[in-house]
Amino acid sequence: MAKSETAAVNRRADIISAAIEVFSEIGYYRATTAQVAKRANISQPYVFRFFATKEQLLLTAIEVSWTRVIESFRKIVETASAETLEKQLIQEYESILTKHQNEIFLQLQAQTIREEAIQQTMRDGFKQVRELVLMAFYNAGIANPEERTMLFLARGMLCNVAVAIQMPELMKR
Repeated sequence: MAKSETAAVNRRADIISAAIEVFSEIGYYRATTAQVAKRANISQPYVFRFFATKEQLLLTAIEVSWTRVIESFRKIVETASAETLEKQLIQEYESILTKHQNEIFLQLQAQTIREEAIQQTMRDGFKQVRELVLMAFYNAGIANPEERTMLFLARGMLCNVAVAIQMPELMKR
């Protein structure tokens, strides 16, 4: 990759990171691309070089957040034993909640945004996580894999809420 291409990829990643921070802190509707640009230390027109609209930037930020969860879970699924699979997935998600809290807050907010493209991106992310966990539970021979998957996802959502409202006792095992 040429130096200018690498710089563009890095700048795009910087913009996405800044958008995740800004959107999660003040909300998608209140956030502006000028605020994202300021956080990324670039000019506002430079944001539009990569993203035609604020919604497109949000969609990409949501996709990045889901990709982190999916790739992290995929690594666990590939290496965990059947006996430790669910525990390791829970620990991995708790780690994501700690290290990438803004991404989870972004997802929480996105669940309430009614625009179809945003809803579809959220459905796609949930669907991929559900399918990954469900297949992993089936392959590991976990009893009642559909119910266990639903409970796993429900627990993850409860953890999201617990972190968002600063009520860690909801996360106790």
